[in-house]
Amino acid sequence: MTDRPPLPPFTRASAARKVQAAEDAWNTRDPHRVALAYAEDSVWRNRDTFLTGRAAIVEFLTRKWEREREYALRKDLWAFDGDRIAVRFQYECRDADGQWWRSYGNELWEFDEHGLMNRREASIDDVPIEERERRIHGPRPESERGETFPLR
Repeated sequence: MTDRPPLPPFTRASAARKVQAAEDAWNTRDPHRVALAYAEDSVWRNRDTFLTGRAAIVEFLTRKWEREREYALRKDLWAFDGDRIAVRFQYECRDADGQWWRSYGNELWEFDEHGLMNRREASIDDVPIEERERRIHGPRPESERGETFPLR
């Protein structure tokens, strides 16, 4: 099995690197690339959806990004301990009708000894916004890495 550093147990610095790596991957909107960060039998709860395994993750993310157009995400480290990380995040996207949305959420992550996420639980709330209210435009610029994204 190939390790996916950083590996647990996490320090503040290694947890922050893991969160930034996840943000970078999700901003590619490539379900296959994103799924490589998860264990083969990873268990997810995403809102009201429960799934298990990489194939289900790829299928879920494919549908998600077909609906959520121009998706752009920011993740912030909230807490960490041993093999677990808590994250808060915000993302923006538009739907097929052109309505923009900002989604706020929290994720709980648990990792195996190889640094693969074997459990992800996400709670997410959606708020309709006007296009002029957008704050997230594509991947995080290098100059903003390490900064907390403001909650508004």
